[in-house]
Amino acid sequence: MDDSARLPRVAIVGGGPGGLFTAWHLERMMATPVSLTILETSHRLGGKVCTASFAAAQVTYEAGAAELYDYSPVDNDPLRQLVRHLGLPTVSIGGAAVFVAGRPIANLDDLASACGENARHALMSFDTRARSAMTAGEFYESGADHAADAAAGGPFVGLLDGITCADTRRYVDVMIHSDLATEAEETNCGYGLQNYLMNDPAYMRLYCIAGGNEQLMRAIAVRLAAAVRLGTAVTEVRDGPDGAIRLRLQTQGQATHEDFDVVILALPMDALERVRFVGASLADALRRHVEHHAHPAHYLRVSVLLDRPAPPLPGDDAYLMLDAFGGTCLYVESARDPCAAHGVLGWLLGGAAAVEMAGLPDEAVVAAVLASLPVPLAACREQVLETRVHRLTGAVSALPGGWTRLPADRRHRPHQAEAVGADVQDVAGEHRQQAHHPAEQHRHQVDRDRAEHQLVGPDIGEAAEHGGQAERLAGLDLEPGGDRRGRQPGYREHRQDRPVDPVPGPGDQHPAERRSEQLRRLAGRGRVGDGGRELGARHQVRQYRLAG
Repeated sequence: MDDSARLPRVAIVGGGPGGLFTAWHLERMMATPVSLTILETSHRLGGKVCTASFAAAQVTYEAGAAELYDYSPVDNDPLRQLVRHLGLPTVSIGGAAVFVAGRPIANLDDLASACGENARHALMSFDTRARSAMTAGEFYESGADHAADAAAGGPFVGLLDGITCADTRRYVDVMIHSDLATEAEETNCGYGLQNYLMNDPAYMRLYCIAGGNEQLMRAIAVRLAAAVRLGTAVTEVRDGPDGAIRLRLQTQGQATHEDFDVVILALPMDALERVRFVGASLADALRRHVEHHAHPAHYLRVSVLLDRPAPPLPGDDAYLMLDAFGGTCLYVESARDPCAAHGVLGWLLGGAAAVEMAGLPDEAVVAAVLASLPVPLAACREQVLETRVHRLTGAVSALPGGWTRLPADRRHRPHQAEAVGADVQDVAGEHRQQAHHPAEQHRHQVDRDRAEHQLVGPDIGEAAEHGGQAERLAGLDLEPGGDRRGRQPGYREHRQDRPVDPVPGPGDQHPAERRSEQLRRLAGRGRVGDGGRELGARHQVRQYRLAG
């Protein structure tokens, strides 16, 4: 074929959220057609957005990102709009209690009762400093080149050391540790503050997709025209003939090579480090890129199937925080489905504790997490049917962007200056399960999709050639309104909503808008609404509850 007649060849290496959304954008924004190929090492798409199933019963659980983030309290959230546009029903989730030394602390009065008035005042002081250092607008824009790096300088531990009360410091450490997925000395003030302030519903809210978060990945995948090659690992990148880029591929033990005009590396840092780059300038550019961005953070997930639903938490909360393992999040995943016949508990360990526990046998890990159950859930130890352990060490970033943030072009095109004709780009070098700047990811795509009016019904798995049969969607959209009047610092609001609202159609007023005035009149309450945590990635939005 005459080269002038063929379509430009574009390879996206990685079929996780970064790769799928890159393909989604390209197919909707390119002025001219391209030949697009997604190369994925594993045998499924979606990466760390993974909804798995137990064997003992047809019950699903989140093996990866537990929730999505909702930035709409601050500004436009294109991902939230896309989820709604795809017809995926959602459920608001949140939690109030932080268990320290066996005592639940859910508001300032609880903290003062457990630790004294000094603890209350110390937390109020830290909260004021945190919100002064990073406004909700700065939180929303964090990561964008035009935004100032609010409070980015220096290790986060220095800011925490300013908390004058040891009990308050312990409370804050427990509350944010599994969100950070690292230790406070390994990340900067900006990123640490983001993980503290995400507990304020004026900054961010939290939700999940009913029936499993992986349905979002499947809904995107079935709409792509790109060729998808599963079980295909890229082991080497080098210059090819006529300005192309040559990829060495490994498929079922067979090594081949293929040339592309543009290569986009949508890989987490640990996977990027395993790719060999050939050529002095290319290898040096990627080496410097990895050195700048490689700040690994760690997760370990433990999921437990129970023979009956878990006891409800106060206010129908969906999770709580424990001081075990340096601070861990315990999800009552079955609380997301009011019709569940079984219970599902999920622990999210982070940082050094996740690394330590990852080295133990599954049986020892399960025994340790079951021993950490607080009194309200202690009976669940006798109801276990099946357990699963997922080790995610080094899978996310402790310091997105590195200690010194580079311009976007240098972050994502590390070999641009040396490339002649070829173009190697990294779109995931600073990726984390919950990226903190949604607008740059999805704004253009949402505008185009509105014109298409494509709604997904309950069985989006009909064409899921890349993901298997999708679980039937359960539940309906839940996105509460509310405000932050009377909010006390450091605390989550108590969950109030269990009703469900239908997915709004084009032009309909959203249920949150219809309920907002009613919710504002509820004395001593606020409301929240998904996380993700980039997507997500997982990091819980803690809901605030007023004292007393």
